[in-house]
Amino acid sequence: MDNIWILAQAESDEAPEHITSGQVTSQDSVATTKQPDSDPNTGKTGTERPKGFGNTQWIFLGLMFVIMYLFIFRGPRKKQQKHKQMVQTLSKNDKVRTIGGIIGTVVDVKGDEITLKIDESNNTKIKIASSAIGRNLSKDNS
Repeated sequence: MDNIWILAQAESDEAPEHITSGQVTSQDSVATTKQPDSDPNTGKTGTERPKGFGNTQWIFLGLMFVIMYLFIFRGPRKKQQKHKQMVQTLSKNDKVRTIGGIIGTVVDVKGDEITLKIDESNNTKIKIASSAIGRNLSKDNS
C-alpha cells in the first residue's frame, strides 16, 4: 500500500489550486469526511428507503394471502362438511334441534326433507329442510 491515489472532482471545469496529485506515504495523515451509511458507488445515504417491493415484502404479502385463505375459505368449508356429514348420519328417533330452536325427534328422512315430531301428546309433526338442522342432540349427549 505504498501508492494511494485520491481523486476529486470539482463542479467547474478547472480544478482548484489546493487539489494536487502526488504519492501519499504511510506517515501522511489523510482527513476524510464520511457520510453516515453512504454507498460509495451511488452516493446515496443508507437512510433512504428502497423504492418498490423487496423480497421480504413479497414474502410477507404471500403469507397474508395464505392466512386470509385459511380464515375466509377453509374454516367455513370445514364447518359445511361437518354439517353435511351430521345430516347424512341422521336416523329415525334421533333428537335434533333446528337453527330456529325447535327441538324434535326425527320420524322420517327423505332426501333434503326431514320430518320431525315436536309434540308427543298431539302427535304434531313438521317437515323441514335438512339445512335447517342445527344440532343432533342424540349424538352430542353420548
